[in-house]
Amino acid sequence: MSQTTHIPVTTGIVGIPVNPAARPQLIGAYKTTLDELKAKIPETAAYRKAVEAITAHRLKIVEENDDTAKIEELIGSGQIEELICQAEDEIKLISKMAEWRPWEPLEEPAPPRQWEYFKKAPLT
Repeated sequence: MSQTTHIPVTTGIVGIPVNPAARPQLIGAYKTTLDELKAKIPETAAYRKAVEAITAHRLKIVEENDDTAKIEELIGSGQIEELICQAEDEIKLISKMAEWRPWEPLEEPAPPRQWEYFKKAPLT
């Protein structure tokens, strides 16, 4: 897998410089994300399940591919520098979610019919 990767001069995104060590930094960010989830969010929380699944999938792609362009293509969520920003933002959000604890029951019951718009319409 040791392909020569062309390092661009610019990302073309204001405020986000090219990161020549992006791949190892992204691997580290994804591993930190998974560690933080395990440490701070209950296994049963929907947030943890979703973020773990996405992060583990992306981590596998990054670990199995040395080519930045291939990583970006397979993940499909922007340039590798943007993926690092996204991962770092997720790490910050994990601490906020642990503080907010959205998996716990509401402090007050929801008003009657509050969630009715989520019900499926009957098939005709």
